[in-house]
Amino acid sequence: MNRPEKKLRKGIYLLPNLFTTGSLFAGFYAIVAATTDLFDQAAIAIIIALFLDFFDGRIARLTHTTSKFGAQYDSLSDMVSFGVAPALVVYEWALFHFGSFPWIWSKLGWLAAFFYTAAAALRLARFNARVTVVSKRYFQGLPSPAAAAALVGFIWACHDMQLSPEDVAIAALVVTIVLGALMVSNFTYHSFKDVNLVDRIPYIVMLAVVLGFILVSIDPPKLVFIVFALYALSGPVIYIVRLKRKRGARTTVNIEDRP
Repeated sequence: MNRPEKKLRKGIYLLPNLFTTGSLFAGFYAIVAATTDLFDQAAIAIIIALFLDFFDGRIARLTHTTSKFGAQYDSLSDMVSFGVAPALVVYEWALFHFGSFPWIWSKLGWLAAFFYTAAAALRLARFNARVTVVSKRYFQGLPSPAAAAALVGFIWACHDMQLSPEDVAIAALVVTIVLGALMVSNFTYHSFKDVNLVDRIPYIVMLAVVLGFILVSIDPPKLVFIVFALYALSGPVIYIVRLKRKRGARTTVNIEDRP
């Protein structure tokens, strides 16, 4: 006797997708805030989106509520919150000043913003296409949430120091292009997915978390920028260290092979 085929379950899991929706909302609000010159609020919104995005996948795994729908929804949310939103925020903040430049230089601002957006889209597409074949401990290319945090961290820090956007427009252009290039690079970045939120941890780790909150409370804009800028630079640094080790190993082998 043939058993009836199991029907597909309709509906979606609420908890992880609620976090994803919150991340999407924060990214959309960042765009709205940037159009009204509330750049500090736009930066904070994208940082909040990052934390919500960090926890949605982990909560899904902890509660066994992962799904293909959730993965696709998360990717689309990331494109808005960490691809489109940061590019529009940095354009509204500083890159539009290039419009007053003569000839082709006037287009540099929106072209840099578009390059960042396209790089984020390519980064997400590559991640989705290779999610089952790459190591989960490392990312290939700078993750778009980290790139967005570094970019808006730069904006937030400059805004906090009351620097004129027009005076730092060139620096903003360079930061935007560099972060976009790092997203589509082959540099490897630690994913921190091996961090277990369920197992017991040493007391020293909890103390470090408390100290981290204290440091953040001292000067959030500068600390956010420094932390994510260092993370963005960690990819090239790891590449250089590995390259030197390989060259050192080859040199050692060549010396040993000499008669």
